[in-house]
This record gives sequence, structure tokens and C-alpha cells, in this order.
Amino acid sequence: MALYGKIKAKLVGKPFCTMVVLAAGSSKRMGRDKLMMEVGGVPVLVRSLRAMQDCAAVDELIVVTRTSRLEEIAALRDRYGLTKMTKVVVGGMTRAESSLAGVLAASGKATLIGIHDAARPLVTDAIITETIHAAKKSRAAAPGVPVRDTVKTTAGGVITGTPERATLTAIQTPQVFQAELIKAALTNAMRKHLAITDDCSAVEQLRVKPVVTQGSDENLKITTPIDIELAESILRRRGQA
Repeated sequence: MALYGKIKAKLVGKPFCTMVVLAAGSSKRMGRDKLMMEVGGVPVLVRSLRAMQDCAAVDELIVVTRTSRLEEIAALRDRYGLTKMTKVVVGGMTRAESSLAGVLAASGKATLIGIHDAARPLVTDAIITETIHAAKKSRAAAPGVPVRDTVKTTAGGVITGTPERATLTAIQTPQVFQAELIKAALTNAMRKHLAITDDCSAVEQLRVKPVVTQGSDENLKITTPIDIELAESILRRRGQA
């Protein structure tokens, strides 16, 4: 990516960016703890954390998890050399609660805060860096890919409409925001009990329109067993498995 190369050349004087990695889910659809399942011989969570650790645009890592996993995840710092990991905090019952817990734990030096799903272990340095750069310029950014399938709206098992496919984008993570903006947006979502499924949704409630950066089909979210197989295949092709 040509833009990626230009951005990396401009990292001197970059803003301080904290990346919050959400690892508090229950893995109900997987049937077991997907974050500790290995992909290419490395746990899913560790691959996600390593991607952030190795990215020069990320300065700090905060992991949000369940109380029962605090010690286990904290131990990953020394085991895998995750020197940017400063805190492991307890999440809440909803995504908004977990995101806010991580955001409020960020360093006071952070002018940008990103939020990443721990279940996206194949995120690349290019995706992370370009999204951070875009958020610096526009306050909020997220990677995305065009929706290729025809999407229908349904009710009671009946098709009720067909959105124009050209207007649809599948949004991924990390989603990156100006620090005070995401704090305000998540606080607002909590106060109003908004059922958000991603953090851009919270920012949109404040009438801020995040920009979309270039995502990748390979930046998949591990949700079901077949996703593990797909991830293994991608890693083999990258020569990383």
C-alpha cells in the first residue's frame, strides 16, 4: 500500500495512541474459549496483541477481560514480550461497558484511542497504521470492506427489503477515535442504555461520521470453528504458520 509507506515515514511526532483490546466475550457460538485456541501454534488473543505490540503507531495496550481471566492474561505480558501492555481491566456485561472500561484506563497522554476485537488475530500493520492516521485527521476512523453478497432486511422469516449493495460496507476493527470523543460517546451510550454492536455506533450518536479506511477480507473475526481453518490457511499463505 503506497499510502501505508508514506504514513510510516511520518511517524516522527505522531500522536500517543492507546489500543484497547476487547477480550471479555463468552465465545458462545464457538462453544469454548476461542481466544485461547491456537492459530498457527499461537493463541488467537496473543496474535492480536502481537500485531499491536509490533505496530510503531501504537504506544500502549490495554486488555479488557473477565475477572476469572485477569491473572492468566496479565501473565501473557512477560511470556510473549508484550511490553506495551500496561493494564488488564475487567469488562462489563455489554460491549459499551467493556469498551468504556478500557478507554478510561488509557494513559493520560493518549490523544487517540483505538478499540480492537481480540478475535481478529490477522489484522495487519498497514490496517492499524492507516486507521490511526485517518483518525488523527478526522477524529474517528474504522477499516471496512465492501459487502459482496446481496443483503436483505427480514421480519418474521419474510424478506421486507433489499438495501442498495453499493451503499453497504462491512466494518472491522481496530476503530480509532480522538480520546475525548470516544470517552464522551461511550458515556452517552451507557447513560442512554444504547444497544451498540461496535464503537463507531456510539460516536455516530453524537453526529460524528467516522471515515472508512481500507480493511481486508483477511482481517476476519474468529467466531465459528471454520474461521480457525480459514485463519490457518491465510497464515500458511503468509508464511507465518
